[in-house]
Amino acid sequence: MSIRRPARHRLSGAPSSRRVLLRMAAGALLWPTLVPLSAQARLALATAINITARYRALSQRAAKVYGLLVLQVGPARSRDLLEGVRKQLRDGLRALDGQGWPPAVVRLLVEVQQAAGQLDALLAQAPTRDTWQVVGKQADHLLASADQATQALEQLAQAPSARLVNTAGRQRMLSQRLARHYGLAAAGLGSDAGRRQMRDDAAEFERALAQLDAAPISTPAIRAALELGRGQWMFFQAALKRAPDARGLDDVASTSERLLQVMDELTGLYEGALRDVLG
Repeated sequence: MSIRRPARHRLSGAPSSRRVLLRMAAGALLWPTLVPLSAQARLALATAINITARYRALSQRAAKVYGLLVLQVGPARSRDLLEGVRKQLRDGLRALDGQGWPPAVVRLLVEVQQAAGQLDALLAQAPTRDTWQVVGKQADHLLASADQATQALEQLAQAPSARLVNTAGRQRMLSQRLARHYGLAAAGLGSDAGRRQMRDDAAEFERALAQLDAAPISTPAIRAALELGRGQWMFFQAALKRAPDARGLDDVASTSERLLQVMDELTGLYEGALRDVLG
């Protein structure tokens, strides 16, 4: 079975089909212990790392957009974004089906699928301040599950460029978690822990940009995407410094989406570089 590369400029999510999970689990039973990866499976790893890393961003984007509906920020646009996120949560693991992943990896992928399904169900509820808190907790559960799966797949790749896919992919999540916590502060639901998280996430985003900038693997397209990403990061930072009022919420919502798009494209470029190495 050939792997489909996920479309760039668009995040995808997790399927609700139990049949897909059963096929993945059955494939895992056929994986001999300590047998080297086939060429097809090695190429699939590049896409798999990007996809599971994408779930980290989806988790926080879901909580962010749900909060925008609670706060009535661009309701029509926010409803469209939420529907898109829910579709992504249902559809993303199909590209990983039939690859015969090791049993430990399959277990992690199943956990991602289950956490995504639970989050999707919560997102169907009418947005209120109380349900927003519940959505946030489940979003963090999905984030943790997706991060474990991404780390496991990176280790399977055994290539330095796999770290670049992971790092660039994590930038997508950081942008969304920052915007989510800004929304919580605007709603009067912020906390000292949330403010510390924002400071830590901003510092990590800066460090990761520097690491990606200094990485030996680079192309003109990657350098251009990095430059664009740094510019969008500056716009996003400026929005985050605004008082959490209606205009600030709108600015943070729009700049976080643009930064997400740019970092998603950059992650796709690193995925392509990893495929070249693994192939």
